Amino acid sequence: MDSVSVNKFRDNLKSYVENVVQDHQPLKVSRRSGEDFVVISAEDWEREQETLYVLQNQELMQQIVDSQKTHHQKSGHQPSSEELDEILGL
Repeated sequence: MDSVSVNKFRDNLKSYVENVVQDHQPLKVSRRSGEDFVVISAEDWEREQETLYVLQNQELMQQIVDSQKTHHQKSGHQPSSEELDEILGL
């Protein structure tokens, strides 16, 4: 993660915000007081919140673990050729 001083950030606010939004890379802004903050796009923030929700939800995490097991054992649902065509948009 790139870092910049709060003064430099303030002087080039538009440019830094554009970069954060376009590149999907957060920016750490350092303050003299030591209380830094991070600038992140709204899209990235929402994605991070969804990830945290899944990681904190024991039931969803268990479903993921169970799905991985059946996938590796090839014992999960095997779609028919019609289902595959629908999934793949054929």
